[in-house]
Amino acid sequence: MGFYDDRIVPRLVNIACGMSLTEPFRKRVCADLRGRVVEIGFGSGLNVPFYPSTIESISAVEPADLGWKLAAKRLATSTVPVERSGLDGESLPFDDNTFDSALSTWTMCTIPDVDAALREVRRVLKPGGTLHFVEHGLAPHEKVRRWQYRLEPIQKAVAGGCHLTREIPAIVRAAGFEIQDLDTFYEEGTPKFLGALSLGVTAPVEK
Repeated sequence: MGFYDDRIVPRLVNIACGMSLTEPFRKRVCADLRGRVVEIGFGSGLNVPFYPSTIESISAVEPADLGWKLAAKRLATSTVPVERSGLDGESLPFDDNTFDSALSTWTMCTIPDVDAALREVRRVLKPGGTLHFVEHGLAPHEKVRRWQYRLEPIQKAVAGGCHLTREIPAIVRAAGFEIQDLDTFYEEGTPKFLGALSLGVTAPVEK
């Protein structure tokens, strides 16, 4: 990671993703988490205030040391044990069938090989486990999509490789998950090219 990605991007993400308008979505996506949870793209711990009491522990996967440092105050108030347990969502350091739930919030846009990361999540989930996500991605309307394709190179350059045009529900399905619940909408107060959200719960398709 270069200086910009290592020292600047985590601060930008902490500010941009820490705005109060994201809080209702974080609360919704965390509400039904249970047991042992793996969170990919933990960032600066913006989900910590929304962890429900049904969580036993969080294994946080986060590559940026600065992101983990920025999480310190939130971690100090957490009622759920959180341990930084991995750096790379594409290669999770856990045994098969380890976790009851997985969590991803505004993360799939940035992981270089998101398909590999989702396959890893599927591998480490127990039978009956669920993946909970809220992500921005490809908008449902063509006019907005055109702007997303135009602006994506700039977005990737300034936001640590963040893509605007990933079709998150399709990517999740292609990785072997069945979507149990899905809500797609534009986030109010956010430009549409950035605020086309998918919030859902999925489970691995049984082999």
